[in-house]
Amino acid sequence: MSHPSPQGQPAPQDRPAPPDRPDAPVDRDRDRDGDSGRDRDGDPGGRGGLRERLVRTGVALVDAEGAQALTLREIARRAGVSHGAPRRWFPTHLDLLSAIAREGFAELAARVAEADREADRTDAGHRVRAELLARCYLAYAAERRGMYELMFRHDLLESGRLGLRETSLPLFARLAALVAQLRPAAVTGVDPVTAAGALWANLHGLAQLRHWGSLSLTTGSDDPETLVRATLDAHLGPADPAR
Repeated sequence: MSHPSPQGQPAPQDRPAPPDRPDAPVDRDRDRDGDSGRDRDGDPGGRGGLRERLVRTGVALVDAEGAQALTLREIARRAGVSHGAPRRWFPTHLDLLSAIAREGFAELAARVAEADREADRTDAGHRVRAELLARCYLAYAAERRGMYELMFRHDLLESGRLGLRETSLPLFARLAALVAQLRPAAVTGVDPVTAAGALWANLHGLAQLRHWGSLSLTTGSDDPETLVRATLDAHLGPADPAR
């Protein structure tokens, strides 16, 4: 309760109190500590810096401990901010998970683009390009296991608002374009998108079974080169020896 000020002296201006609930509205234009350039959670980069720091922290956490570790509270703790701070930029848990997954898709896209540039330098045919894409996918799954598992859990992700589809779908479109060149619908009677979906599901299954150790147990080998060739032969037909 406020008390009257001494007679003849103006009443002090009360500063607005910060929200005490994670879901309380925040005036982001005022979310600074004076003129210091820091937000109230001590972020030296101000408003944009906190968002980026939360995403970077989430990427490091998913690499270290897997998708199951990505709680809002744990990301905030590791980022050194209050547990309600992420909601200033990510209204829901799905939003933050999606921003983290978007980083993974961007990295995978960069790897695929580099493989395409290498194929351009050697004037590789469509089948070789399909093999390079498949190897990129399996290598990423093995090297960035936690991120890989998060990226394809679309039941956990918010695809529309953060532009996740714009990052992920072009990768599948690249595979579908290669399949269309190698196994045109006019010849096979199968839509290239459907055929690409079957091929991608096969590659995804290889990645999962290799990780779990099931593939080497049942086949005696988890050599990715042999498996990639067998998978592509099954879905695209035998490779042309000349290419």
